Amino acid sequence: MKLISLNKYISLLILFLCFNQLNAEEEIDIWNKDKIKDNEVEKNIENNETNFKSKIDINSTFESNIEIENNISQNSQEVKIFGILDPEENNFNLNMWSTSDAEDVRSSIKRINKIQLSNTATQIFENTILSIAYPPRGMENEEFVSLKTKWMIDNKRVDLIEKFLKQNKTFPSKKKLIQYLVDSNIAKANIKEGCNKINFLDKDLKDRYLEKFKIYCLVFNKKKNEAQLQLDILREENQSDKFFDDKINFLLGVTDKTSSKIREDSLLNFYLSSVTISNFSYEPKTKTKKIIWEYLNAANLIQLEDNRDKEKLKNLEFAANQDQFDKKKIFDIYSRISFDLNTLIKAEDVYQTFDSIDARALIYQKFLLSDNEENKIKLLILLKDLFKKDKISNIFTRELSDRLKEIDMDNVSESYSEVVNKNIIIEEEFNQGKIKFDDKILHRSKLIRYFRDEIDQKRAQKDLFKIYKKIKKNRKYFFSAKDLALVESLASDGFEIPKELNYKEISKQYNIPSNLLKLSTTEESAFLTLKLVEIIGEDEAYDLDPETIYFIIHLLNQNNLKKIRNEILISALPERT
Repeated sequence: MKLISLNKYISLLILFLCFNQLNAEEEIDIWNKDKIKDNEVEKNIENNETNFKSKIDINSTFESNIEIENNISQNSQEVKIFGILDPEENNFNLNMWSTSDAEDVRSSIKRINKIQLSNTATQIFENTILSIAYPPRGMENEEFVSLKTKWMIDNKRVDLIEKFLKQNKTFPSKKKLIQYLVDSNIAKANIKEGCNKINFLDKDLKDRYLEKFKIYCLVFNKKKNEAQLQLDILREENQSDKFFDDKINFLLGVTDKTSSKIREDSLLNFYLSSVTISNFSYEPKTKTKKIIWEYLNAANLIQLEDNRDKEKLKNLEFAANQDQFDKKKIFDIYSRISFDLNTLIKAEDVYQTFDSIDARALIYQKFLLSDNEENKIKLLILLKDLFKKDKISNIFTRELSDRLKEIDMDNVSESYSEVVNKNIIIEEEFNQGKIKFDDKILHRSKLIRYFRDEIDQKRAQKDLFKIYKKIKKNRKYFFSAKDLALVESLASDGFEIPKELNYKEISKQYNIPSNLLKLSTTEESAFLTLKLVEIIGEDEAYDLDPETIYFIIHLLNQNNLKKIRNEILISALPERT
């Protein structure tokens, strides 16, 4: 019995232990599953966080890029650049002034403004100053634009002013350029054209003077309702004044009377006075603005009713000498001053008994009546001395030249030739004539065609060897500075130069100003051209001496300013017919 009981006990114990083991295994499996799930969840969370963070980083980077781009955009808007020409057209770039000091540029332009520039120098200067670029170091953009606009106005370059206005929408001094165009046309009594120029005034640009003229143009073009509306707006903005209101109301027919007061504080006010006051009469004085003188001339508003009014005539002479009054009208007045026949016959003997104005008028009339060529010359030279005595020679300079040109020198003694030629103004047209090639002289050879873009480099290379082969046979041939300028330019463009032509050794005999050479190392190409403009000055390129031509070309080659270089070479080197 005990054994059976023991066996039962043992069997129960074994079953219990097996059951516990199974339970334990199940518990372990469940825990592992949960752990695995937890690990997967944690990994998923980590992955999600990583992805989320990654998305955040991407967004942050995107926003950062937008911010940077916006900053760049804002900076580019802050530093606006203005001009007419693409700088690359003349081998410049946007930073052509950036390494040059503002004061150096100011000083150079100030000196240039005092020079009567030749066509060559003018073209180089305009191509430089009017190129689109950033201002010099230490110069505000407004000042830089002002230098450009001042040049155009001072030199009356209406064509360039209009280009500048068309290509640059908003810039400092825009009002000034538009007003110049408007006033220059009013001064010519060409109101229709002046009204066309006011179209450069856009809605974003407000200017009291120009808005007033715009309203007058509406009246001028018979758009009275629109003119009235614009006048009301101008009043609401407190930009009008009593004088302008009075004149426009009169012109619109709102009132039938207007003030007889003449205002000369501006050309527009003076013009409005002249077209609204009946029997308008104005006596200009020596202090009257030049532009008002111009308008008075153009509108034929200056009348000398009494030829014996010496004080008024004296003022007109002074104005003519200052280029404020038409000089031809002075001589017209002289021709209307009355003298008796006896006085005219004895003019050379009695002119000294008259006052200076009558003396000039008398000699001028005697000249008009003379039929002897030599006597005409004597009278003209005497008249020149009389103008010089009163320090008003400018009145007679052109008239003297024109009258001397009319004289038939075949009927005049050779002794008069010198004085005649000395007083004739020779006006040279910038027409250099047709190029005459000469392959016996290097700088006059057909190689010039390369710089005129008439042949390509391959063809020019063949021509170089062919021409040099002929030239070297001439043992007396002198290799000039002009030859050197041409050869250096070809070498600069990548040509193969004949080995026996040691141009680098030849160049050592020519001195180039060290201050100009330094500008090449500091990359001041634009400032260099200003210095070259100063050097060329009143001369055309073909008038420069060979040494000057060489060092100018050398500097242009160093700075890779090929277009300007080519223009100078084409002008300075070849012979022309």
